Amino acid sequence: MTVGAFLGVFALMFLLELPDKTFVATVIMATKARPALIVLGGSAALVLQMGIAVGAGSLLTFFPAHWKDLVVGLLFVGGAAYLLFVPESKEEEKGEREASLGSAGGKWKAITTAFVVIFIGEFGDLTQIQAANFEAKLHQPLEVFLASSIALIAVSFLGAYGGKALQRVIPLNRIRMGGGLIFAVLGLWTLISLVVNVS
Repeated sequence: MTVGAFLGVFALMFLLELPDKTFVATVIMATKARPALIVLGGSAALVLQMGIAVGAGSLLTFFPAHWKDLVVGLLFVGGAAYLLFVPESKEEEKGEREASLGSAGGKWKAITTAFVVIFIGEFGDLTQIQAANFEAKLHQPLEVFLASSIALIAVSFLGAYGGKALQRVIPLNRIRMGGGLIFAVLGLWTLISLVVNVS
């Protein structure tokens, strides 16, 4: 993988994680406990989920190329629909309730709470799907894993230490719209390329 491709994976994963429910949960949990503890627990969960995602992406390589492209294209389009049309308000409320669970205990309770909340929230999430898509397309699991993990850890730092300031500058609905449009373009491009190649 070239440096440009690595940075491209990093940038897209970073952008897509910003409007995500796990980002919102990180911001809220950091108001209840020390940000460093939330970053530690949340980052561990995100890295584990990226490992799962890259493994799932590797499984897609066993499918015939046209079936794999169809699956990847539909996942992109589905992700675009989710970002553009599904509101996050309920997830934000859920994150606030879950974050309060870690406010009463010590540092290990805060770390464990952050890990559990982020790990569960990231299962089947758009960033996990996107990491699987990248691996299925690029066939470079280590590079995809590293770029995706670093991007999500960076967002975890941002959420814990500067999430509220970011939301005052860039509304989450605009970030979601940007990610949704990127997904839509990638999905349509993949499906159109599939139709052209098959015909």
